[in-house]
Amino acid sequence: MIGRLLHPISYFLIAATLATGASLASTPPPESNEILPLAQVQPGMQGYAYTVFTGDQVEKFDLVVLGVMPNFLGPKQSIILVELKGPKVEHTGVVAGMSGSPVYLEGKLAGALSLKLGVFTKEAIAGVTPIEDILHPPAQQSAANVPPAGEFSVQGSAAALTGLPNGAALQPIETPLVFSGFQPSALQPFASQLQSYGFVTAQGGTGKAQAEDHKLQAGDMAGMVLVQGDASINSACTVTAVRGNDVYLCGHPFLNFGDVQMPMARSRVVTTLSSELASTKIVNVGEPIGTITGDHLTAVTGKLGQPPAMIPLDLTFAKGREEKKLHFEVVNHPKLTPLLVALTTFNGVSQNYLYGEGTTLHLTGEIRLKGHIPVQIETSVAPTDTMAPDNLPIAIAVQNVFGRLFTNDYEAPNVEHITLRVESEPGRQSFSVESAWLEKGEAAPGENLKVRVLLRPYRGPARIEETAVHVPDQIVRGTMLRVLVSDAEWMNRASRGFMFPGMGGGGSNGLDQLITLINRERHNDRLYVGLFVPAPTLVWDDKELPNVPLSQINVVDGRPVPGSVQVLRESLASESSIALGGPVTGLISLNLQIR
Repeated sequence: MIGRLLHPISYFLIAATLATGASLASTPPPESNEILPLAQVQPGMQGYAYTVFTGDQVEKFDLVVLGVMPNFLGPKQSIILVELKGPKVEHTGVVAGMSGSPVYLEGKLAGALSLKLGVFTKEAIAGVTPIEDILHPPAQQSAANVPPAGEFSVQGSAAALTGLPNGAALQPIETPLVFSGFQPSALQPFASQLQSYGFVTAQGGTGKAQAEDHKLQAGDMAGMVLVQGDASINSACTVTAVRGNDVYLCGHPFLNFGDVQMPMARSRVVTTLSSELASTKIVNVGEPIGTITGDHLTAVTGKLGQPPAMIPLDLTFAKGREEKKLHFEVVNHPKLTPLLVALTTFNGVSQNYLYGEGTTLHLTGEIRLKGHIPVQIETSVAPTDTMAPDNLPIAIAVQNVFGRLFTNDYEAPNVEHITLRVESEPGRQSFSVESAWLEKGEAAPGENLKVRVLLRPYRGPARIEETAVHVPDQIVRGTMLRVLVSDAEWMNRASRGFMFPGMGGGGSNGLDQLITLINRERHNDRLYVGLFVPAPTLVWDDKELPNVPLSQINVVDGRPVPGSVQVLRESLASESSIALGGPVTGLISLNLQIR
């Protein structure tokens, strides 16, 4: 079943036939670069393919052509249907990670394994992408015209689009997403997102660079590097062909992202795990050896050589005087980076020996962008009584910030460095606003008015906090003002309507303005008291213009892009806040008469 998140070990039984495989000599693919055109493929043809079942040993297995299915992948994009033969493949079936395995008919390269037929099948039946479509795609898609992941993905589309049960539909052979340094519990909260991309997850490891890593040949394992460092996330599939420095692998898309720039690494198979549900290869991923340059319908392509730069991510977890520092590098891609940073942050915290449930967490961080001011991240999270991990909101907060940056309409952000710090404080430090009152019911212009707030800590005695707001000097006597005592979200809503980050409005017309809006977002561990006067505020992009005359509002109200202009009935005249050390929730509204 495509798009399911598999437990890395529990579904699999180690393939017994691999016990003697390590002693066999490696069988290199033929050196001939001659290809067999699709027009010459006929049912009944005998052939063979190459893949790795363990280590670096490229092994040969037989197959027979069942037929050709025209226009299967799309207009003029056919596939060859084959049945795999031999004791090993009949035992394992079509294995996740086998996609890209070069297929030879009459001693000529005919294509790459790319599809499998259903699950729990008695025969190992696979689809082959013709080599002509791999080396010379009929119409490569670019990243600009590929639908967003989750709306359509070749990896998970076959059964969903045809309406056929999995046992009767050809679907792409899964490309394992190999997690090293991650536990299944750290992946579970992101299961739905991983499923939407059609990933099959597997645990694996990382290996040291070896001198022969760059010497790729057909049948070897390679893939994309998504995260590397103190933990890693990589893909793994089989190399179909190598032409000079050009590498062709997978036989189908990884995520159908079009033209990309991602590190390419050599992979080595530890073992192949056999399962009637879904066999897969367990791999160790080595150092980058080049760049993945294309992710298209018929193949993933890459070039041997220097890998592209990744985004450095430094994460520090602190508990009292103890600290643990972790370093990662994350691939730079608008659709993947927000999820990968969140996943890596969540794992770095939850799989940390200093971390424990039932603590209040404070996140601070900075995202450095080339040519722009840094983006500041700050939030606090208190534990809850639900079964959701207490630190999950930390990851979600980070993902939301990156989502806003990478989905902006103005320019692609060039992230130079990410620094995150998570501090743990024992117990649940959270507060709710129960009541509030003014020092007196009337005030004069220019006066500082005391405001007292009754707060209820979690399972603790109520406490009173006091602050003050300043009454404007120019306020007209007899005017009724409003004092708002609230958390950060309600104060944001009252002062900026729906145009501040996180409330669904854009409120900016450039990346600089978007960063300004994010940095101005109020913090959830503070109690806010605001004094509002009954005069309109014009919120225009990232600017708040209080006390705007109605004549000016009428002029801008007919602006061609009204979505970036908002008129509020009140203006925030003064504001104060109290840091409480934990999340605050609640809202109280009070009236103040000016005498």
